[in-house]
Amino acid sequence: MSLSVAVRALCEFAAKVGDLDLRFTPSPTAQQGIDGHRRVVARRGPGYEAEVSLEGEYQGLRVRGRADGYDPLRNRVEEIKTHRGNLDRQPDNHRQLHWAQARVYAWLLCQSRGLERIEVTLVYLDVDSDRQTLFSEPQHAAQLQQFFEALCQRFLGWAQAQAARLRLRDNDLQGLAFPYPQFRQGQRQLAETLYKAVATGRCLMAQASTGIGKTLGTLFPLLKAMAPQQLNKLFFLTAKTPGRALALDALRQITDTTAQPSLRALELIARDKACEYPGSACHGESCPLAKGFYDRLPAAREAASQVVLLDRVGLREVALAHQVCPYYLGQEMARWVDLVVADYNYYFDAHALLFGLTQLNQWRVAVLVDEAHNLVERGRAMYSASLDQGQLLALRKTKPAGLSGALERLNRQWNALYKAQVAPYQASEQLPEAFLRALQQCIGLIQEGMEQAPAHIEPQVLQFYFQALQFSRVAELFDEHFLFDISLRNGPRSRRLATLTLRNVVPARLLGPRMAAARSVTLFSATLGPRQFYADLLGMPADTAWLDVAAPFRAEQLQVRIVSEVSTRFQQRNASLAPIVGLIGEQYQRQPGNYLAFFSSFEYLEQVMALFAERYPEVPYWRQAPGMDEAAREGFLARFVADGRGIGFAVLGGAFAEGVDLPGTRLIGAFVATLGLPQVNPVNEQFKQRLARQFGSGFDYAYLYPGVRKVIQAAGRVIRGDQDRGVLFLIDERFNEPRVQQMFPIWWQTAIN
Repeated sequence: MSLSVAVRALCEFAAKVGDLDLRFTPSPTAQQGIDGHRRVVARRGPGYEAEVSLEGEYQGLRVRGRADGYDPLRNRVEEIKTHRGNLDRQPDNHRQLHWAQARVYAWLLCQSRGLERIEVTLVYLDVDSDRQTLFSEPQHAAQLQQFFEALCQRFLGWAQAQAARLRLRDNDLQGLAFPYPQFRQGQRQLAETLYKAVATGRCLMAQASTGIGKTLGTLFPLLKAMAPQQLNKLFFLTAKTPGRALALDALRQITDTTAQPSLRALELIARDKACEYPGSACHGESCPLAKGFYDRLPAAREAASQVVLLDRVGLREVALAHQVCPYYLGQEMARWVDLVVADYNYYFDAHALLFGLTQLNQWRVAVLVDEAHNLVERGRAMYSASLDQGQLLALRKTKPAGLSGALERLNRQWNALYKAQVAPYQASEQLPEAFLRALQQCIGLIQEGMEQAPAHIEPQVLQFYFQALQFSRVAELFDEHFLFDISLRNGPRSRRLATLTLRNVVPARLLGPRMAAARSVTLFSATLGPRQFYADLLGMPADTAWLDVAAPFRAEQLQVRIVSEVSTRFQQRNASLAPIVGLIGEQYQRQPGNYLAFFSSFEYLEQVMALFAERYPEVPYWRQAPGMDEAAREGFLARFVADGRGIGFAVLGGAFAEGVDLPGTRLIGAFVATLGLPQVNPVNEQFKQRLARQFGSGFDYAYLYPGVRKVIQAAGRVIRGDQDRGVLFLIDERFNEPRVQQMFPIWWQTAIN
């Protein structure tokens, strides 16, 4: 196996020293960086060479990359960096890393063109002022060669050990055996189809019901494909914590039964959950785990590399043993493991770590997207932003130093946006350009304050700053797939206040390139239909394969009863309470056991539950509450014991409507008292109009498909295995409509109550 490394990756491994320091922030967006590079290059003279591809070798290690620019007339190589703010406050190790990259490129140029000396230059472009700052040093080729070889020596031992492990890993994976005597029904079909998709470089959308073992059925074939398809990394992406736990459990089943000591896996979690010092900033003067981080990182990295599965607990143990930050150790180890289990945002977000590393290192990756029906809403959320005028009002009252004038100008622009607005909601397809200029001025002033006295920035200012920055960055992406809207409300003293929102409606343009960048992306879920709905909104390639796995269940396992004489529409809600309570009570008396009852809102839930408690005081019940933490959610589920009795009241689309496993007699039935359609409101009506314009099915795309999908997910809690039996009541007249029923799982047989 040949050893190869990108220049930037080599320098990040071997040239970083000192503290972890994130104070010199924020960096410009990726697009601003690209535009900044272009502006610098455009100002250079004739003969200037941009994006110069270079390659060198040291003791079998191939180092490759592209120098930003080379001026043959001046014999000057340039490393171009974009920035915001005062360069004097740039941490030393940031500048040191930039010099390292520039010197490596300089040596590769000297080597390829036979140069004895060269001028090495760092070019810093301030994207706000468009001013360039240059730092130059003349270098002899011999000095640069010595520097280059020293970096390579530091990296080579690690790289050779990694290469040896990867050879062993590939050999082990070739002989990988499925951890059970046989596949479940449908599981083999899923595994074989996925393997073929990866082998042919296609994406796959797989709809497969709960009970066939989707997690193991997707993870196993990818591991088998790793060596023959020369995959560098596998990413298993989930929407929620339980999905990560299932993936890690499946991996343990594989490694425990077939002994894969050469495989390396990592669980990535959010920074706020990994932070050991929540009240401290990420720099050496504030956090002890940031102090000397890069000096202690090599030992921590070596220790972490010996752990087969770096889950949250294991990663934390290694990090604290070496006194480094667990979160940033995880970021480092993502480069050196084979499988990463993480949230969607680590690959699909605008600043996604895993996607960025894939692009930088030119990795060949395969991606699994668990419960992929969630990616539509999560994708929209990743590329949306909101600003509340009430927050600006509170901030202005504190009179932050140096900001009062800019905040006042911003408020005037804010007021001007809705001065003539009568309705409480107004949507537009145009950006508020004058407002954005005023917002950018505030962002710039806060940045200056952060650079001059980072420890003295007030929390209110900082919170507003990050929200303003996100709003500004989403504005750069704004096109026909977005909405800009203004929502009015009455504030203190009957003053009108406005919330401004940039909403992504169709995330396909932003997610599509992430799909195309992988060797293969597999979306899988029990509810991934209609196929075209998800393909359209997620930007799937035209040649994406489709698989609808036959459910392993039989119709007699689940009695599906449609209660069509009850309407759960908002106007008929009060009239529906007594019939629903009677239905739940009668079914419980007929067949005592554990049931889940789902409703469209907490208000509706409380109304039904109060009447139920009054009429059936002898029946145990418990309910979902808004904002339940993890312990409270676990407590809710703990009530569903085997052969238990009682009713759990929950909200459709909430924490207990999907991703919950209550097999056997832990759950014997469910009541769904809503069609699940999103609320009819001005925002959703705008979505309907925009989706109708693009796809011709506005109501279906905005309301019907998302609603029925939630119903099917909730219903899927009842039957979890071959021996399970249960009942499902679908309570609403609209469940009788053919276009609704055609979305039901094929194995359901409905009866009218």
